[in-house]
Amino acid sequence: MRTNAAPSFSAILPPPGFILPVRVYYEDTDAGGVVYYANYLRFCERARSEWLRTLGIGQRGLLADGGLAFVVRSLRADYLAPARLDDSLAVTSALHDLRRVSVYFLQHIWRGDTRLFTAEVKIACITSGTGRPAPWPETIRARLHDQLTSS
Repeated sequence: MRTNAAPSFSAILPPPGFILPVRVYYEDTDAGGVVYYANYLRFCERARSEWLRTLGIGQRGLLADGGLAFVVRSLRADYLAPARLDDSLAVTSALHDLRRVSVYFLQHIWRGDTRLFTAEVKIACITSGTGRPAPWPETIRARLHDQLTSS
């Protein structure tokens, strides 16, 4: 039996996971005040980007200096319950696996102890000029590996 409840964020996301608080604004919703489905993916994108920023990984700098970009290669998402106008949400992110040119994130969106959304996201590193896969720079790989092994 699937449950959407969780006892606490610390129980579901051991350090060094990341939590991004998000408020649902009118612009995030449809006419009925329910969050539009694509916005869950936007919330997750923001959480991943902010987490990388806290690790000292600036995506703009990588693009400008090294010609590298991060792209979503694949994702699997489950919409479990609706978020609504003015809800206070928490978007949790944790690394699941690190490969030569990709990394897997597990992400959840919570309203209190209720899990509303879950996603498994594969991010690839590419050369921006060609769009071809590129290995992670060693400094980034080391930071991501540290996050993976300390969880």
